[in-house]
Amino acid sequence: MARKYFGTDGIRGATNLSPMTAAMAMKVGMAAGAHFRRGDHRHRVVIGKDTRLSGYMLENALVAGFTSVGMDVVLLGPMPTPAVAMLTHSMRADMGVMISASHNPYADNGIKLFGPDGFKLSDEDELAIEALIDGEVPLAASADIGRARRVEDARGRYIHFAKSTFPEELTLDGLKIVVDCANGAAYQVAPSALWELGAEVIAIGVTPNGKNINDGVGSTAPDTLCETVVGSGAHIGIALDGDADRLIVVDEQGKVVDGDQLMATIAGGWARQGRLAGGGLVATVMSNLGLERHLSAQGLGLIRTSVGDRYVLEKMRSSGYNVGGEQSGHIILSDYATTGDGLVAALQVLAELVRAGAPASEVLHRFDPLPQLLKNVRFKGGKPLEDSRVKDVIAAAEAELDGKGRLVIRASGTEPVIRVMAEGDDKAQVEAVVDRICDVVREAAA
Repeated sequence: MARKYFGTDGIRGATNLSPMTAAMAMKVGMAAGAHFRRGDHRHRVVIGKDTRLSGYMLENALVAGFTSVGMDVVLLGPMPTPAVAMLTHSMRADMGVMISASHNPYADNGIKLFGPDGFKLSDEDELAIEALIDGEVPLAASADIGRARRVEDARGRYIHFAKSTFPEELTLDGLKIVVDCANGAAYQVAPSALWELGAEVIAIGVTPNGKNINDGVGSTAPDTLCETVVGSGAHIGIALDGDADRLIVVDEQGKVVDGDQLMATIAGGWARQGRLAGGGLVATVMSNLGLERHLSAQGLGLIRTSVGDRYVLEKMRSSGYNVGGEQSGHIILSDYATTGDGLVAALQVLAELVRAGAPASEVLHRFDPLPQLLKNVRFKGGKPLEDSRVKDVIAAAEAELDGKGRLVIRASGTEPVIRVMAEGDDKAQVEAVVDRICDVVREAAA
């Protein structure tokens, strides 16, 4: 059954346009609160947010919704998505909420929900909540309305947790690290954690004003980080996205290191230490074929899933893997976290750098990626992928790449965009295939 409001990562959209309105946020609070009221105990929900201007509006609307059905609310303020997941579990809350549109511009926002175990909700839970959103939710009696309070030490709790994932026998002494927090949720916690572990920290993207989140900074815009790393003579650069569940690294030469290389680095290190579970890692269909070949050469496997960190995590849990993620930088280390955590993943990468005692350009370049090209085609409506012209050109491209590469065509789960990706040993062929498909998709979407 198709979901009406929830996409691949919660509910997301342009603020003050359906579904991302204050009225909808209040309905989500009422519906989710009613769904998670189980038993006679005093129920509790934890709410965090990133630094978007609209976070205040949506936070207050959610508080109204949750308290109206009798749930107490704990407000964390600006905090990374993984911190909300961690604190939901550690505070014995019945559920958690993160208000964020991740790497999107400030005008967008979103609502992500976590269960009491700190994991994102299942499709079944989301469908049940959607049914309640469109129905009538019984309100609490006057005497049973919930209360709201702020937790002032939430940042300290998360910093302590993040530091605990870094090997006790190691320090970051002597390392100069540039950290780019995207003017987002980690603008306080990430620089503090790295400094407390001994690093010399140069922080950028740490002056949020409500409208500059992900604006020319962060994991989706690494140019400023590259320039700062080279200009300051830093050993490494770390870029998070707006809600800090995504990580991209820049080596000392100013070259970007994507999630595939980072997963290979972490998995290889954990395999040498006897820590890698499942005999490999889990990634999506977007990860480079070079990663798969690299792992195979080490006797490690790669399991692929649909795009979306929730699907990576589902496969990790069902098949016993403890490392997984996406090329875009969502890296899930289930020994520590229930969702992608950019800071925790960065600390594992830094541990490998310290152990190796070599430059980041050597430590983090694990394989030569195959030529890969991803282009996006934006559309206004309809279903371009169901057009017969599009189906025909995709079939022809798959036949052309058979045995030489891969083709992945999909609709984005968070915006009206068709993503066209191809990879193979022949760069010119890859480019021609992608351009040909994009042209036909544009015609179908016109």
